[in-house]
Amino acid sequence: MKALEGFQKGVHRTTYAVCAVGMFLAIPLMLITTFDVLGRAIFNKPLPGTLELSEYMLSILVLLGAAYTQQVRGHVAVDFLTSKFSVNGRKICRIITDFLSLVIIAIMTIYGWIEGISETTVTDQLRVPMWPFKTLVAVGGLMLWMEILTDFITSVASLGRRE
Repeated sequence: MKALEGFQKGVHRTTYAVCAVGMFLAIPLMLITTFDVLGRAIFNKPLPGTLELSEYMLSILVLLGAAYTQQVRGHVAVDFLTSKFSVNGRKICRIITDFLSLVIIAIMTIYGWIEGISETTVTDQLRVPMWPFKTLVAVGGLMLWMEILTDFITSVASLGRRE
C-alpha cells in the first residue's frame, strides 16, 4: 500500500506540473485576444495570427488540464442510477468505468503519438509547425491515463474493504 501511495503521489505531482504549463499559457491567450479585440475596435486592424495562436494555446490548456481535472474529480459525473446501487455495486461500476477509460485513453494516446510524430505541415499564416501540438494529445493522454490508473488501482484495492 505504501508503494501505491508513493506512485500516486508521483503521478499527482507530475500531473500538477504538466497542468501548470497549460495554466501559464492562459495569460498570453488572454492578452493576445484582448489586443486583437482592441485592435479591431479602435484601429480597425486585427492582430495577425491571433486565431492560430489562440487555437493552439487553447488546445494546450485543454489537453494538459484534463489529467488535473481527473485528479481533483472535476469531470462531470451522473450518478442517478448508480446511487441506487450498494456500496460494492458502486465500486464495481467504478472499476468497470475506470478500466474502459484506460482502454479508450490508451488508444487515444497511441494514435496521438503516431499522428504527432508523423505530422509535417505548418500553419497557414504564421508557419508554425503543427507536430508539437498534435504530440500534446499523447502527452495529455498519458497523464490522464496515469491518473485513471491510480484511481483504478485504488478502486480495486478498496473493493473488499468496508467504508
